[in-house]
Amino acid sequence: MSTTAQVALPRTKEVVIDKEERRYARLRNVVAFLVYAFILVPTLIVIPISFGGHGEMTFPPRVWSLELYHQLFTSSNWVAPILQSLKVAMFTMVASVLIGVPASYGLVRFEFPGKRFVMLLLMSPILVPVIVMSLGLYLYLSRLQMVGTTIGLVVSHVAYVTPFMMMTVMAGVKKLDPALEFATTIMGAKRRTVFLKVVLPQLKPSIFAGALFAFLVSFDEVVIAWFLTSPTTTTLPVRMYSSIQWDISPVIAAVSALLTGLSLVFCCLSAMLQPAAPESSH
Repeated sequence: MSTTAQVALPRTKEVVIDKEERRYARLRNVVAFLVYAFILVPTLIVIPISFGGHGEMTFPPRVWSLELYHQLFTSSNWVAPILQSLKVAMFTMVASVLIGVPASYGLVRFEFPGKRFVMLLLMSPILVPVIVMSLGLYLYLSRLQMVGTTIGLVVSHVAYVTPFMMMTVMAGVKKLDPALEFATTIMGAKRRTVFLKVVLPQLKPSIFAGALFAFLVSFDEVVIAWFLTSPTTTTLPVRMYSSIQWDISPVIAAVSALLTGLSLVFCCLSAMLQPAAPESSH
């Protein structure tokens, strides 16, 4: 066999393998597209339904109008839960930032006895099923007479969303250069000054992204709220669940469309805040 033929055989195998890889890549893309379509299409169908007329929930709508949105924002049965959810989510977001940012920085930068146990304890709300956590919160807060109160719901949501907030901030802290903090300390700055003047400015994108995520999780949470709310502190997800269970109101389509738009806006803001990848020098 000639040298040319010996060289051609490996190249032929490489071409065959490359074609197979591209074929599998196309198959993976098609499967991924079908899965995403299966998940997103029902959500997108809700948006046209929300522009239907009063008393109907059909796709496509027979009459296009804003009547369902008008009913949503003029009915106290819906406005009160919306305001309650916004209030709880805002307080939860602020509290999770105040707790999660220092805790994340300390867990990443410092070593101390029992660090793994503290980490496991702080992240336990992610590991424990929500229904179990809700029951435990109900039994605990009922002894403190905080069931059915806004403060009880905020405390419960803070315990639930803070681990998600911390995961985002901890990822940002790990990307920071410790040399900057060390240099500032050598120049005489106190630890508090280093944290406020050096660390926090660099963590702004991660903190904001984590805060948005905490707000969305709290605003959309239904299981814990179902255990802890009262008729006067009902949140929007609980109101939606009750409406589906007892009287299927077309207004739910308008609420779902608004929640979809809110989630999309928050996701876009979070993506815009992500630091750009460094450009290659070549």
